[in-house]
Amino acid sequence: MKTAMILAAGRGKRMQPLTDHCPKPLLKVGGKPLIVWHIEKLKRMGVTDIVINVAWLPQQVISTLGGGERWGVNIHYSEEPEGGLETAGGIVRALPMLGDAPFIVVNGDIWTDFDFQRFPELPSDELAHLVLVENPSHNESGDFGLVQNKVVNSGARYTFSGMSVLRPELFTGITDSFLALKPIFDQAITGGYVSGQLYQGAWTDVGTPERLQAINASIEESE
Repeated sequence: MKTAMILAAGRGKRMQPLTDHCPKPLLKVGGKPLIVWHIEKLKRMGVTDIVINVAWLPQQVISTLGGGERWGVNIHYSEEPEGGLETAGGIVRALPMLGDAPFIVVNGDIWTDFDFQRFPELPSDELAHLVLVENPSHNESGDFGLVQNKVVNSGARYTFSGMSVLRPELFTGITDSFLALKPIFDQAITGGYVSGQLYQGAWTDVGTPERLQAINASIEESE
């Protein structure tokens, strides 16, 4: 895989007031912006083209990251209207930049030590591969089940990490509009087209000031 998308268009309301003047993916973890952790890991696995969607304070993201030269990648920006297009809507708008092959998608507001080289190549009969994690306290009921590396909508449930490999055909027939990703996943899961893996390493949805403080403290302690 040579292409990836980092989702960075969200307003970050739960992170206020920190996000009133700074896009959430630019908040610093371990001394550097959240989104830079992802860019560096994508580069290490050989990804050369990265699409980033922007909606809230887009010029800050663009001016901070530029064209990606300092990391040896090519960054392209998919601009969305104020308020964004939600996850699926943002991906659909960016599809012309992502090409015809499977691509990686990573939420810009997570922190993890997951090695991106563990993303598998999608077989021709799969539309998506999801990385799942143990349920955090803020999502105790989970999102999806996992049975023999197939994602299901029943049984023991885990939380979607915000990391996946998607095939463009997952979005066939879907127009550029405000649209969430889970209903699209659910339909593909029902058809048996989604694989998955459970990751039990470090992972945080950096969605509140408290979680941001906690992950920074954890990184500082480990150094």
